[in-house]
Order: sequence, then structure tokens, then C-alpha cells
Amino acid sequence: MTNSPVIALIPLDERPVNTGLVRDVAAVAGGRLVLPPDALLPRFREPADVDGLGRWLSGIASGLDAAVVAVDTLVHGGLIPSRTSNDLAASALVRLERLRELHAAHPRVRLAAVSVVTRASDSYSPVEEPDYWASVGRELHALGGAVHRSWAGIAGAAEPAVPPATRDDYSRRRLRNHLVGLASLGLAWDGVLDPLIITADDTATWSAGSAEQHLLDYWQRLRGGERVLVYPGADETGAVLTARLLLADLPRRLRVAVVPGDPAGMALVPSYENAPLELSVGRQLAALGAEAVTRAEDADLVLVVHTPDPSRADHFAIEPPPEDPAAVELTRRAVVVSLESRRPVALADLRYGNGGDSALVDALAADGTLGRLEAYAGWNTAGNALGSVLALALAAAAGRARGTLDEAARERALRRRIADDVLFQARLRRPVSREVFGDRIEPAASEVVARAEALLTSQLREALERILPGEPIGEVTLPWARSFEVGIRFHGESA
Repeated sequence: MTNSPVIALIPLDERPVNTGLVRDVAAVAGGRLVLPPDALLPRFREPADVDGLGRWLSGIASGLDAAVVAVDTLVHGGLIPSRTSNDLAASALVRLERLRELHAAHPRVRLAAVSVVTRASDSYSPVEEPDYWASVGRELHALGGAVHRSWAGIAGAAEPAVPPATRDDYSRRRLRNHLVGLASLGLAWDGVLDPLIITADDTATWSAGSAEQHLLDYWQRLRGGERVLVYPGADETGAVLTARLLLADLPRRLRVAVVPGDPAGMALVPSYENAPLELSVGRQLAALGAEAVTRAEDADLVLVVHTPDPSRADHFAIEPPPEDPAAVELTRRAVVVSLESRRPVALADLRYGNGGDSALVDALAADGTLGRLEAYAGWNTAGNALGSVLALALAAAAGRARGTLDEAARERALRRRIADDVLFQARLRRPVSREVFGDRIEPAASEVVARAEALLTSQLREALERILPGEPIGEVTLPWARSFEVGIRFHGESA
């Protein structure tokens, strides 16, 4: 791979976390990310042009060093279409085989890929699910858990009532997607995909998704040898795989010292996930091609972890989560001590679901350490935040090693995540949503969206300038016409 690698991306969807975050990772290291034309990408529930994406990737392959491919987009048209489309398994598998054809035609281009184990949202919201989720969504979530328990030999796992036709449709969709995951595993065994990661989107310890992970584990154990990583995550995977490719030709694996604010918190299973945090950290590092070390002085990067709240509080819940001054102080002190090692320090803020810990960020801003962080993330699930911050921080390490680090891009990425994960998600999303959207998460009318975007642009610009001064925010957008996610563009960035 060249000093300024060119990497193509077929993202999980068109949201900023799946496109802009990945672009930030590449920019920090001095690489170049090539995205498909907007017309080929999915638009919320509307699938991507899967045939057009295949032709696009084949057409530019000769000028690439590598490509990161979201299997769900290549074969289904995106993350939401993977749950809602009616395509047959045979059609999906034919589309997947394009990766084998691409590898045969361009063996020099390294293909990294992610396949996502389908979620079963514990809600009655059909916004990102099949329409029947409005009436039986929570029952379908519980059904997966009950069947998983029964399959594991746990007695008394009563199955909730679900109409037979709905149960049949849901099962067939999951089977189709599971077959795609198994076929992706086969492509990795054949050397077409290097690496492949399989992640679980919004799952639980007992669930349909967790059962399917056990099935994937069976096939890997049967084969033996090196195993494809399976762990919690989804929207951060494009960033993780891009960082992995940027690290690939360094003379050695980068070393990361993991420093939890509260070591006991590493044993907790975060909200929306099915594995203890300590295990997930190890798998995220492995997915990035990095390794954990115990001492900061032996590390290329120190990762401070603000471990999960034992009550699993969530910023998207009706009430804001309670502050925990003791936990904040433990993590703040861990950041201060880690900075004394004279190693780059990144912060994975995993205390709450769907947003960072405002009290911690305020404390770091007050003692002058917030701006000294190499990278930060605290959005959505623990896996999302953990993969994002490691990808950004290790991309910076790769840039330093090659002499291609873009310090302005690194600072922009840090401030973008602070603005999004803390100032928007933890502070402004709820009041702005209530004022403009009325707490709805369905797409709103264009005039409502425009009002919310103007309000957020003004308020986020002022809030970020107070807490971490620098380049002003130029524009805030709501890519899915709702208040759950934002795009943030700084004044000097092109639209």
C-alpha cells in the first residue's frame, strides 16, 4: 500500500457515521477515501442501486489499493433494506459472488468486508423494521430470546404469541441473511475477503442474533485455524476496517494500553450488546490489527475507558440519566495520569447509551485536558463508540508512522465527535426534538427539518465554541429528516 492509500467504501448506508466518520479516519492518516455517487447509495428505507454499486466498484478497482465493503449494502441495498426487502436468498448470494469476481480480476486490491447479524429491535417502532413491527415488534424480540433459551436447554422459556404468517416471514428474512453471513465466511476462508468481520447490531444475551452467532462459531470451530471475529457493533465498522487497512503495512502491530476509569466496569455487558466490555475491547483491537499491552510506556496509544453505568442508563430514554460524580472523577483522573505518560490518549466514553457523559466532558474541559485528547467517541452503543475512537486514534498513529498525519483533520474529527456525541446527543437532542419534532423519530416534513437544522446549527456552534474553541461549525444537517442523528460540517469543509 502506498504512503497515501486510496480506499473505496461501500457503506452500510448514507448516514454521516457510515460515510463522514470513515472519511475522517482516512483523512487523519493522510489517505483518500472514495465513495460511490450519491445516486447509488440507499436513502433511508429505499435500497441502494445494488447492480450500480457492483459496476462502480469494478470500474474503479484498477486505481485502488483496497476496498471496504458492507455486505448488507452490496447484496440487500443497505442496513435497513437487509431487514425489510423481499429479495430471495438466491439473488442475494449471486450479488455476493461479485466480490469473488472482483478479487479474481484485481488480486492486488485488498477487500475488507463486514456482514451484520440482523437485529430484532425491542420496540414497537417500524421505522427501521418491517411494517409488522408496529404490532408485534417486542414479541418478535422476545420470541428470539425464548427460542434461544429453549435451544440452549433452559426450561420454562415461554414463547410469546406471534401470528403464524408474521413468524414465517420474519424467520425467512433471518434465514436469508444468515445464509449471506455464512457465504461471506466462505469467501474469507477462500482468501477473497481479508479481513471479514461479522458484527451483531443491537442484540442481547438471549436473542435470535446471539443464537446465530453461536452457529457461526460452530462452523469456525469445525474448520479450525484462524477465525473471523464476531462481536457487537455495526455503524462503526466502516471506520474500523478503513483504519485496519491503513495500519496494514506498518512494520509491526500497534500497541494499545487499555485504562478503565473503573476496572470493575469492564466485566459489565453494555446495553444493546451480548458480551462483557472487556471481551468486546479485545475483539475491537483485533479487528483493527492492534494488540493490548498492560503498561502505558510500552504502548503507542493509551485508551481510557469510561465504563458503563451499572443501571444501563440511556440518553434516548424519556428522562436524562443520573450523573455519577464518583465515576466521573475516576475517569477524569485516569485521563490526567495517562497524559503524563507522554503517549497519545483517546477516550471511549461508554457510560451511557446514545450519548456521552456531559459531566465528564465538562470536567475535562475545566482542567484543560479535553483538547489534549487524541480522539473521543461516546455515541449510540458501546461498540459504536469503542470502534470509532480506536479507528480515529490508530489512524493518527498510522499517519505519524508514515509521516502523513493530517493534524487539522485529527482536530476536526475530535471536535466533530464532541459536538455530536455530547453536545447534540446528550444535551440538545431532547429539547430540540420536543420543541420541533414532538419526540417523533419518523421522518418529518421538510419545513420542520429546516427549522430544526437552523436551530441546531446555531446552538451547537455556540456550545462547541464554549467547551472546545476552534474552527466554527458551518452547518448541521438531519440526514434522515428526524432528530436521532446529525451531520456536522465545519466552516472550512466543502459541502
